[in-house]
Amino acid sequence: MAYSELIKNFNRIRAYLRSFYVLGFQHRREFDQKSARSYDNERRRVESWLGDYMSFGQDAEGRRVFLSVDSRAIPENPLYRAFRTKTFTDLDITLHFYLLDLLSDSKGLPISSVMDGLTNYLSKFDSECWPDESTVRKKLKEYVELGLLRTEKHGRETVYLLSRDTVKLDSWDAAIAFFSEAAPLGVIGSFLQNRLPERFSAFRFKHHYILNALDSEVLCELLKAIGEKKTVSLTMKNRRETVLPLKLYIGTQSGRQYLFAWSTRNQKYSFFRTDLIDYVKIDPAKKEEGEVQKIEELIHGGNAFCSHVWGVSANQRGATDHLEMILYVGEGEEFILQRLQREMRCGAVDQLDDTHWKFSADVLDALEMLPWLRTFTGRITQLQCTNRLVTDRFWSDFSNQMKMYGGEDSAVS
Repeated sequence: MAYSELIKNFNRIRAYLRSFYVLGFQHRREFDQKSARSYDNERRRVESWLGDYMSFGQDAEGRRVFLSVDSRAIPENPLYRAFRTKTFTDLDITLHFYLLDLLSDSKGLPISSVMDGLTNYLSKFDSECWPDESTVRKKLKEYVELGLLRTEKHGRETVYLLSRDTVKLDSWDAAIAFFSEAAPLGVIGSFLQNRLPERFSAFRFKHHYILNALDSEVLCELLKAIGEKKTVSLTMKNRRETVLPLKLYIGTQSGRQYLFAWSTRNQKYSFFRTDLIDYVKIDPAKKEEGEVQKIEELIHGGNAFCSHVWGVSANQRGATDHLEMILYVGEGEEFILQRLQREMRCGAVDQLDDTHWKFSADVLDALEMLPWLRTFTGRITQLQCTNRLVTDRFWSDFSNQMKMYGGEDSAVS
């Protein structure tokens, strides 16, 4: 088959991009999905979108290809380009323009009038693309779901109308540009930017998590299921699992996205990395009254569970770890207190005196807090936790650091 820049299955290119260009640990000879020729076709396809961001490395096993992006120099996530390369048939493109043109000046057409209009168009050309009524109905239904068209009932007849867009995108250019780079599903903002006469390109991001773009299709289905309160089937590399999706979490340090859900197989709340989810299939079945009640209970229980989550550890012990930390905040160091209040998550901050503040929290797994606690080293005057492993590890790391730099071990517990 001849090489083409267009793709039919985004998940295949998603896996390819991640393995060869993002993680950068695989070589050409390790491509075992199909033939070496398939690898070359996939490589050329990716290079046609991302050629300006390609870098190469050489090691003992051969040549490696990977992405190299300086976030200070790019106004837009380059991975969004992959979403503009979906394949289409001759009939798809024919129907797209003819249908929109037919409905552009009408007050609504039933399917019979749409078919007559298409026949009138196609009769002018020597074409073999003659769609039947079933195909046209499916295309109209697809466009209604996408929001390009809307339907109205005229008596017993359903008529199709072109949706009218009254939003003036020009006045939203800055907001759209920021959304496309900073928010989940930012690819939507990227498509909206294509409709503007000129792209807003003033933003640059110090921490630019461009890899989240690859999870956009998965994220879209998960958000749809959360809104509709439906269970989904997750297909991952080594297993399948049916879950009730409840929330999405995004790591502030890595930008990694997680799904918080109720697992029907394990009967517990769990976190799933979205970049490890291959497919999401929403359960189309209508829920019985008892099932709806059960879902509401799980949602309520999930909210209570999340009130004690610090990171993405779904500790199922039942009991929580209680942690207290007392910090010294001197005169003119209000920024320390502001940071503490901004990052306290499920904790609380109380003033003890003019220079000491107490942070306290009840969390499911206090060990997750250790990286954050270490950032206050030098200001902690007291640290206590019901999980002794937390304080033991904190002060052990502190002692080792002091020895490394030749200081005295004067840790306060």
